[in-house]
Amino acid sequence: MEHLSHVNEKGNAAMVDVSDKNNTLRQATAVSEIIFPENLNQLFQNNEYQSPKGPVFQTARIAGIQGVKQTSTLIPLCHPLSITGIDVQIEKTEKGAHIQCTVKTFGKTGVEMEALTGASVAALTIYDMCKAMSFEMEIGGIKLMEKSGGKSTYIAK
Repeated sequence: MEHLSHVNEKGNAAMVDVSDKNNTLRQATAVSEIIFPENLNQLFQNNEYQSPKGPVFQTARIAGIQGVKQTSTLIPLCHPLSITGIDVQIEKTEKGAHIQCTVKTFGKTGVEMEALTGASVAALTIYDMCKAMSFEMEIGGIKLMEKSGGKSTYIAK
């Protein structure tokens, strides 16, 4: 029977003990989307908008990277990891932006939560940088697309 990995035999929250796991190359990619209202959508040219706060997508990329690095501080049962690679890509879409965050480590536990956090923080940063123009943005589509390394491989359908 399947069980929750972060709940111990007494039913209490617990960090997973990864002491006996092998170090392997682990990678995860997550995505998120942000939809803009038309007045804001029109401001983005050449895959960027220079807002009064600065370049929106460039700032969001840096925020996504910072989010990855802070995941274990934000999510209580995540292990602090030595991250070996972070790639945050942001592409303008017809109605907003698509964010993709890929994270790599060589270690005993995966980087799914780090990739999800990076994609989410990048979207939240775009919202923050553009909210002076409109509060009508919508963030969604936060999803793990793939993970590899360790015991299992996952590819979203």
